[in-house]
Amino acid sequence: MQKPNSSIGIYIIGDEILSGKRQDAHLNFVIQALKSRGLQLAWAHYLGDIPEQITSLLRASMQRGDIVFSFGGIGATPDDFTRQCAADAAGLPIARHPGAVAEIEAQYGESAYPKRVLMADFPLGAELIPNPVNRVAGFSINQHYFVPGFPQMAHPMVEWVLDTHYQHLFHQQDYTEVSILVMDAGESQLIDLMRHIVAKYPDLKLFSLPKLDNRRTTEVGVKGTAELAKTALDEIKQSVNALGFPWLNV
Repeated sequence: MQKPNSSIGIYIIGDEILSGKRQDAHLNFVIQALKSRGLQLAWAHYLGDIPEQITSLLRASMQRGDIVFSFGGIGATPDDFTRQCAADAAGLPIARHPGAVAEIEAQYGESAYPKRVLMADFPLGAELIPNPVNRVAGFSINQHYFVPGFPQMAHPMVEWVLDTHYQHLFHQQDYTEVSILVMDAGESQLIDLMRHIVAKYPDLKLFSLPKLDNRRTTEVGVKGTAELAKTALDEIKQSVNALGFPWLNV
């Protein structure tokens, strides 16, 4: 059962991401998968294959009650630490999951042994996340969902988790992001305006994104509840008009 106002985060695990041998394909996917369901990603961490670091961060996010998707490190090779780290973070022993064993046996038969079956060793009491590609399941514990690093497997597994366990959260938040493009203005020329908006609307999150173009374009906007965000954006527009800069809606 998720805690009220649980944040959603992701861990992307593997030295191959940090070394550049593989490019991350997960961050943008998760952002879009959540956005299409009226949800937002609160944080993301890229982690190397360092068990102490993985365990520490997993323990912290479990204690916070976050909803977390973890990509990578659940294979059977010696550099796959995530299953044991998840167990350590949850204070649980590793145990072979009969349902995961059955899935691996159904896919691989006798060749499931002696190595592939190692991927059925999960924290005791973990639940399965079905893998539609090769039936080697992921697992979940404490609202943390562990899937492979391969996007072809991981992405449908994440969507299955969202659609199976969190439909009650879809499109429930009063949340929007609105902004304008301010022309001929750098951020430094808009700082006083932005400080005023931050002070007047503390429940909103202001953002500013300068663009490296010949016209010194700066996107300025706010995130938060729809009515308050609209009010703040109207004030931003009026202030930009007073400063004499042209602008466009995004």
